[in-house]
Amino acid sequence: MTTRIGVQVSLGAPLLVTLMGARLCAGFPSPADDYVEEALDPARLVVTNPTATFMWRVAGRSMIGAGINDGDYVVVDRSLVPRAGDAVVAVIDGQPSAKRVVRLVSGRLALDFDNPAMRPLVLDEASEALIWGVITWSMTPHRPAPR
Repeated sequence: MTTRIGVQVSLGAPLLVTLMGARLCAGFPSPADDYVEEALDPARLVVTNPTATFMWRVAGRSMIGAGINDGDYVVVDRSLVPRAGDAVVAVIDGQPSAKRVVRLVSGRLALDFDNPAMRPLVLDEASEALIWGVITWSMTPHRPAPR
């Protein structure tokens, strides 16, 4: 039986957002030029391989060390080969989950949480795990829509 764990949706025409020419200061203020540089399609910024890219909504706090919080959206590219340090979507015993790829002392790659308050992930011998895709972007809503 095949489990469907993602749905790709196209909303049609791109939604262009104005990109300001100056960088936004997140420290001490500096003089900046106030001009519009171009219109930016956010999907083109975060999606490099449209046929292999999906979005997921995160539930839980296991990835807060990666800056991925409960309620965030993540962009996942299935065409990328996972490397040590990558945040990924792993399917463990049929359940999709965000994890960090870590390199063990032995040199092998493993999956773990990215939250120091959580115990390391331990899979028993009967567990099935596969990496579904690499998380390339996360999006945090700073003013969530009212429910």
